[in-house]
Amino acid sequence: MKTPRPPGLLVLAVLALHLLLGHEVQRIHEGWISEGPPPMPARMQIALVREMQLHEPPALRVRPPSPPQPRAKAPSANVQLPGPAASAPEPVAASEPPFPEPVASVASAPEQPASVAQAASAPSVDGEPGPEWPLSTRLSYVLTGNYRGPVSGQAQVEWLRRGRDYQVHLDVGVGPSFAPLITRRMSSQGQLTPEGIAPQRYDEETKVILSDSRRASVFFLGNEVQLATGSREPASRGAQDSASQFVQLTWLFLTGRELLQAGRTVQFPLVLARRQYIWQYEVVGEETLDTPMGPLASWHLRPTRAPAGGDLAAEVWLAPGLQYLPVRLVIRQDADTYIDLMLKSAPLQAAPESINDTPRKLSQ
Repeated sequence: MKTPRPPGLLVLAVLALHLLLGHEVQRIHEGWISEGPPPMPARMQIALVREMQLHEPPALRVRPPSPPQPRAKAPSANVQLPGPAASAPEPVAASEPPFPEPVASVASAPEQPASVAQAASAPSVDGEPGPEWPLSTRLSYVLTGNYRGPVSGQAQVEWLRRGRDYQVHLDVGVGPSFAPLITRRMSSQGQLTPEGIAPQRYDEETKVILSDSRRASVFFLGNEVQLATGSREPASRGAQDSASQFVQLTWLFLTGRELLQAGRTVQFPLVLARRQYIWQYEVVGEETLDTPMGPLASWHLRPTRAPAGGDLAAEVWLAPGLQYLPVRLVIRQDADTYIDLMLKSAPLQAAPESINDTPRKLSQ
């Protein structure tokens, strides 16, 4: 007895269904592969052609004082950002050593001191920022530190600007330069404004030898910020990210918007990969560092709270003779886990864009 054959139309329908399902599965698979943040922005290509020399800080053109106003009761200035995101931070695999990053938790902070001197902005041409911004600069560092024993390596900070656009890149490598054991790149990009740096995007990418790289991205979207978790939170005016904060400090002191004086504090909102806080630095005092450029006067700033509960903190030394750029950074998890970045050589800088960009050389 012969088995009846299925109708031809039914066979064609089944084949078409299989093809459709196969195409859909492939599309979903490709979607999974392409998920994740978009690629990191390309680095600005700017020629750094000369070694930076020690100079006197540029003279500040202070705005004339406003006419006296009747005193009024000052409103409360206690500022507090939204707390940490509901989602817990991703656990660090046991095989991957914790890698310090320049962040630390500050739950609250006292009122920010008023600016004592406001630098008048120079007229801009074709959207160019004024001369108060440092020229594009690369600072190279020697890395030492400790993680279950002494570690060494290298690091560099690149501050790049073209017109009103800027980028900051902090690249750190633990181990030999030709085969580092751990690398981390922290990149910020955005625009320069009359109120300082306005980040638009922040990326951090970490690679441990024999493992895949991990990347987290933060996007500044006007009145909101999208964290690496994908959640959106209100963004505070003047917020900085982990990389831009150091150049923002440079700008604040270079223009006289904040006063370098032992005991004073500087604060601003800081957006991390998965949460945001009010960040506050204390001006510890003036210190002299031994560098390849000779003894270098610098101002030491540190967070107002010591790291606790796994939080990380960065101390920074800014040199007035090098346009208040960071000549030393110590990124600390605890007393036994830290990296210390010390200036390795004279910074490299782009050529001046105009005569106004040339600071006065220190008298010998």
